[in-house]
Amino acid sequence: MRFIIEILLMGLAFFIGARIVPGVHVDSYATSIIAAVLVALANSTIGFILRLLTFPVNFLTLGLVSFIITVLMILLVDNMMTSFNTSGFIAAAFLAIVVALIKAIFSAVVGEKE
Repeated sequence: MRFIIEILLMGLAFFIGARIVPGVHVDSYATSIIAAVLVALANSTIGFILRLLTFPVNFLTLGLVSFIITVLMILLVDNMMTSFNTSGFIAAAFLAIVVALIKAIFSAVVGEKE
């Protein structure tokens, strides 16, 4: 049950982020849920491999490379979907920041699993 709630909250974070960040367009809430799931899948597969390969550089830049990989995964999902669009790297970077902030707020409100 908690997994489904987290997916819905991630979709809500993408939907709110698309409304806040200029240059990002999502057709509907259902599209934002699909985009959130695809970004999570891309981050857990391709992103994981890229993070392993770039670990030394990521260590030296204090995690900046990891953020860039997340933005690239958002751009990858943007290329895969027609109903989720970003205008470029900067818009995807701002979307990643907004989604991370909204997820942090949700986590603070809901709390951790016991």
